[in-house]
Amino acid sequence: MKENRYTPHPIDTSAVEVPEELSELMEQMARNVHEVWAAGRMSEGWTLGPRNDELRQHPCLIPYEELSEEEKNYDRNTALSTLKLILSLGFRIEK
Repeated sequence: MKENRYTPHPIDTSAVEVPEELSELMEQMARNVHEVWAAGRMSEGWTLGPRNDELRQHPCLIPYEELSEEEKNYDRNTALSTLKLILSLGFRIEK
């Protein structure tokens, strides 16, 4: 087996605070993260079912609203991390 020499170095955004007015945007981003993931899986032939990589089944191939809070939080974390990165790089987010 080939040795993995990759060490991730994400930009530190721990000091970035996301303004409350962006919470709706974050939730919309989280929903879209799930939609993009699900569309990708489905285009690869995955279907709804108990987690089984061999059979290409996954229990989260359901609408975002039907996900458990734990699963929604996974997508929210991705959205939050993205917003924090955008803000840490000096960009402004305006409607």
